Amino acid sequence: MPVHRLNHAVLYVSEVERSVAFYRDALGFRTVMSFPGAAFLQAPGSTNDHDLGLFEVGAGAAASGAGHGRVGLYHLAWEVDTLAELERLAGVLAQADALVGASDHGTTKSLYAKDPDGLEFEVVWIIPADLLDETARSGDPAPRPLDLAKEKARYGAQTRGGVGISVPA
Repeated sequence: MPVHRLNHAVLYVSEVERSVAFYRDALGFRTVMSFPGAAFLQAPGSTNDHDLGLFEVGAGAAASGAGHGRVGLYHLAWEVDTLAELERLAGVLAQADALVGASDHGTTKSLYAKDPDGLEFEVVWIIPADLLDETARSGDPAPRPLDLAKEKARYGAQTRGGVGISVPA
């Protein structure tokens, strides 16, 4: 039985309510169920029962050591439909002082941010299959700085991303 997508992620956080507020205000997630010390959130437009589970471990919890000499998860990636939405989220994340980077990976255009506990996540727009060309597929594999204005001019601000790749054509 092959895996065909990630259904949800679960994170340990220091304060559930603070994390719920962040994911609600920054990314538009809504709470679908909660109980003391836990919350289950659904992303806008998702058909999943929930996309993110949050479990509180307390304000005294140590920061994640993943990537600093310890194994662990680097980040999760949330896909958006349009470059206009990616640009809107860049502003929201910057205003929340959560945006830590933006990269052009050729076939994907990405923002990187951190939640209140410093857990990193990516927000990504994927070039639709019918718009992929050698320029997008080739070149230096290292990420380049993201120029959203240039990408919107090239692909269109409202072009639906991921079609034929992560979204059925």
